[in-house]
Amino acid sequence: MSAATEPGSATRIRVVAAARSWLGTPYHHQASLRGVGCDCLGLVRGVWRELYGSEPEAVPPYDQHWAQHAAGETLALAAMRHLRAGAPAEALPGDVLLFRWRDHLPAAHCAILSKPGSIVHAHDGAAVGEVAFTGWWRRHCSHAFSFPELVR
Repeated sequence: MSAATEPGSATRIRVVAAARSWLGTPYHHQASLRGVGCDCLGLVRGVWRELYGSEPEAVPPYDQHWAQHAAGETLALAAMRHLRAGAPAEALPGDVLLFRWRDHLPAAHCAILSKPGSIVHAHDGAAVGEVAFTGWWRRHCSHAFSFPELVR
């Protein structure tokens, strides 16, 4: 087993491959089971498990509209506890991106940058897909994070 495939060893190529392995997984709120169902956080949790094994903390239950009545940056703060923060404009393939739907709301959606112009994400009412990282997505991107071992 090479260092690039050993559990606990993240490389950008490995992160992107792990994210793409979820393509076609149906959207299912709070789920995180490849091929069965996941939401956007479930996708990132599943990639984490593939890279590192168990998840670093339990995710509490949350409703589908939690961000509309959230008091703070719940998703971003959780990401800061386990990932390395960077500037969205400097994100690299394999980085986790967070998005806010409105300027006054906390970040409520996440995706993994698969290449400079594409993201892999789970979206309500669809399956995990790889879509263009267009101007709309770029304008709503509020945070970027790298998995712990990834080099900038």
